[in-house]
Amino acid sequence: MKEKGLFLVLEGPDKSGKSTHAARLVRELRSRGRRVVHTREPGGTAFAEAVRALLLSPRYSVCALAELFLYEAARAQHTEEVLLPALRRGAIVVCERYTLATLAYQGFGRRLPLPMVRLLNRIATSGLRPRRTLVLDVPEARFRDRDPGRRLDRLEREGRAFRRRVREGYRRLSRREPGTTVIDADRPIEAVHAELLRRVEPLLTKVG
Repeated sequence: MKEKGLFLVLEGPDKSGKSTHAARLVRELRSRGRRVVHTREPGGTAFAEAVRALLLSPRYSVCALAELFLYEAARAQHTEEVLLPALRRGAIVVCERYTLATLAYQGFGRRLPLPMVRLLNRIATSGLRPRRTLVLDVPEARFRDRDPGRRLDRLEREGRAFRRRVREGYRRLSRREPGTTVIDADRPIEAVHAELLRRVEPLLTKVG
């Protein structure tokens, strides 16, 4: 069955503002009377949220391949249970992270082979792709500046070299992945929000 809705993904390194801007975008779209599903990866379902807690807990040491498989397992459940049904209903889906994150974090960050990551992404999503992916880009140095009092999860505890590889991965992938746009998120929130809306609004005319 062909999806009737609009699938939007917000991406970016840790502390780039994804959750803040996703919430603002969702509020704006709902204020216009749009049906919106706000979700995230890993997560979005009871099973996927349990996997998220496992993945991000600093209690565990997880090898790169096991980490990749866990992300894909959560994604398969999320796609089947949340994303595809919402899109078939004609809703707008705003998702915090999706397959590009796996390429950036497990591909570039963990240095797993990109062809393998792409293959597992396709299997886990049944080939579902976002209409538009918006990558919020911030310098690695901003990681320590933003929300400094928050307790860091397992991936956030990785070192600067890992974070730099992830950011470079996002920037390189964005140049060649269809429907992907990089947005300078090292600006005031209102300026970033305005650009997000400008990028999304042309797509809204195709959704009921």
